[in-house]
Amino acid sequence: MIKSTKVVLYFLSLLVLLTNCNDKDEYYARPENLEPAIYQQLEAKGNFKNFLALIDKAEYKSILSAAGYWTLFAPNDQAFTKYFAAKGISGVDAMTKEAAIQIVSYALVYNAFMTDRLDDYQSNTGWMVDQAFKRRTAYYKGVYTGPARVGNQVLPNQHIISGNRPGNYVFADNNNKYIPYFMQIFFANQQLSGSDYNFFYPGSNWNGTMHVANAKVVTPNIIAENGVIHEIDEVILPLENIEEYMAGKSEYSVFRGLFEKYMVYYQENAEATARNKVLTGSANPVYAKIYDGLLEFALNDEGFEVRGANRQNNEGQSNTYTIFAPKNDVATNYINNVLLQHYSSLDEMPIEIIRDFLNAHMFPSAVWPSKFRQAPLKTSEEARIDPGSNVVDAKILSNGFFYGTNKVQEANVFHTVYGKAYLDPKYSLMIRALAGYKESLTLPNVKYTLFLISNDVLTAAGFSWDTRFNYWVYTPPTGGATVTGPQALVRLQRIIDQHIVPAGDNRNTVFSDLSGEGIIQTFSEEYIRYNNNKVFAAGNVDKREVVNLTGPVQASNGVVYYVDKILNFSELKPSQHIAANPLFSHFFNYLRNSSLMYDATTLDVKGTTVGTPYTYLIPTNAAIQQAVKDGILPGAVATGVPNFNPTTAQQREQVANFIQYHIIAKEQVPAKNQPEDPRGYETLFQDVNGNVGIVGVSYVAGQMVITDAHNRKANVIKANSNVLSNRAIIHQLDNYLRYRDN
Repeated sequence: MIKSTKVVLYFLSLLVLLTNCNDKDEYYARPENLEPAIYQQLEAKGNFKNFLALIDKAEYKSILSAAGYWTLFAPNDQAFTKYFAAKGISGVDAMTKEAAIQIVSYALVYNAFMTDRLDDYQSNTGWMVDQAFKRRTAYYKGVYTGPARVGNQVLPNQHIISGNRPGNYVFADNNNKYIPYFMQIFFANQQLSGSDYNFFYPGSNWNGTMHVANAKVVTPNIIAENGVIHEIDEVILPLENIEEYMAGKSEYSVFRGLFEKYMVYYQENAEATARNKVLTGSANPVYAKIYDGLLEFALNDEGFEVRGANRQNNEGQSNTYTIFAPKNDVATNYINNVLLQHYSSLDEMPIEIIRDFLNAHMFPSAVWPSKFRQAPLKTSEEARIDPGSNVVDAKILSNGFFYGTNKVQEANVFHTVYGKAYLDPKYSLMIRALAGYKESLTLPNVKYTLFLISNDVLTAAGFSWDTRFNYWVYTPPTGGATVTGPQALVRLQRIIDQHIVPAGDNRNTVFSDLSGEGIIQTFSEEYIRYNNNKVFAAGNVDKREVVNLTGPVQASNGVVYYVDKILNFSELKPSQHIAANPLFSHFFNYLRNSSLMYDATTLDVKGTTVGTPYTYLIPTNAAIQQAVKDGILPGAVATGVPNFNPTTAQQREQVANFIQYHIIAKEQVPAKNQPEDPRGYETLFQDVNGNVGIVGVSYVAGQMVITDAHNRKANVIKANSNVLSNRAIIHQLDNYLRYRDN
């Protein structure tokens, strides 16, 4: 069926009549077969007497009798009989003009929609079929009177207008309320059922065709000259928005109070003040009530938008906000036992914590009762609110779905490893340093071991935050030049990375027991080690110190430990760590005397890149002597005595090739006890044809084995391996590795 066929035919017939008129009077005469205007059509139907009287009182007769393009959800006389009885009033005469305006304007929707088009969304890119369940009405609240907090004062009886954007007020938007309706074709498209409707309207049974709020559509698609009428069996008052509904419900006052005290500000608006003066004569200022722009949405915003995106025209037709509001007892209990673990009051707490608590209960989309487990997983791994046992109050409001609950939504930001630092002011500096990691660390299904650094420990390590310039400062504790801004941040981020251990990079291990001995890959792919409940990184080894732990403390996605020192990186070069170990002396002597492989000024191994990970495989002195005997390295073949200062180009090339083949490029490969599939790794060596030399690494029965290009084996000597260096790991081998020249 073509959408709105009848309406189109009426307008076409009017056009045909007009174009065929010869007489001037006939040209301007109203076509006889055109349906009456909305007001007259209601009169002709005969069962809208009360609604017509209300239209008269509201002074909407001229609007509904003139040219226009409206949809009207018109309550019949039986609807008013029920309404008068429920309200205890005698009839329309007993109603105020203000009440009449509210009912009539809220029943009036912009543009004419028959039922075959009403459930379609008028998007910016065109009609989206069966995607709509709301329409903007002619009713808006405008300026009202209430208290306004200006500076440190709360001023009573001020003129207020609702902010209509998160963090903003747009004068051109009247913040018109929406009216919801529910059609079978929309429900089928969204995979909803009558139980979704009855969850919100238990006293109005789903009829399987169409409802407008709690009303049934008795007669749809009554055509009028200036629009379409849908007859309904209930009088619908303008629905409250989320802010208005919670304001009238004392059982949510604790939750609501957090918004009012911490997330709302009042801003005088010159345009609204000027308009109100014209309308009322009052010169008093009008304050826009504006909600924090980092909330998921503003509770008084009648439209719809996703935070951070531009508002689209008519977006409120197809989507709406959802809020889960915990009752006072559960909200108070959660605030006291979770949020205030380390604070004496909410006023002492960073505003971000309060905002995160509120946002955990706010969803920028329609969460239908049957779709709780399919709701956006911005705060939980699964639905933590059960519609059957946790929802005690369910309402469809003008700007959203409201669920009153007997349970708090347990946000991941508080219950994951991140939350252990976030809720403790002693770790505020680390939280600042973790700003870029927050999203990852609060994922419920990604597991971590996190080592937490207190403010005191970070300060002792030389780090501070400059509030004047909003950047990090590093002053070396042992003396040296202070660095600020990006330089300090880069240094700090490398340290922070060594305190974050993703389980996925460690065979899905969460390290709840560090009583043994082992090696751990951190977030930046650098390694730290543990031994008997103590941990250390390369920089700690340089200082001959270990990091003591308190913990573990369980979190929803892993464990945390509290450290008494930072896990620091090494300032030394890998060549310095090799030089410091006498068991590596033969390898180092070849290295330091090789102009092809060693920069004596920078102490860098040539061919390596600063910031890139490497693994150094250092044969024992005895193994190197065997390489000399085998003619692989220069020296006395008979005795195996090395010649560390070869004179010929061929011998110098031998040394360079040997060293290159003992350095795994771009990877730190630890010695570990767990079995793992064999894998090949590239080395720095390339043959005469440019082919990269490969070594194989396998783990058999707790032994790390290296296989060279000739299928020869070398065992990693555990006692002198997993030596932590600067973005490098050093292992000792019981054999040398032999490369292929081509």
